[in-house]
Amino acid sequence: MSNPTQIEQLIERVERLLVRYEELQRTNALLAEQVETLSSERDSLKSRLSAARGRVDALLERLSETAGTDSNKGGA
Repeated sequence: MSNPTQIEQLIERVERLLVRYEELQRTNALLAEQVETLSSERDSLKSRLSAARGRVDALLERLSETAGTDSNKGGA
């Protein structure tokens, strides 16, 4: 019985498909984990960027106020 029957060939193919399916499930789980990690990192960076922008805006506001008072002193 050297030639595999159609049933045996079908069984082998189904087994290979099952192995591939399990590999894809593991890969998908790892990718989902990476997406979650990167999304969290992105959110953290966006928050830090927003805070930094707020600090820069506050500094610019102080500089413009200082420049305004300095020009008033020199003009009087």
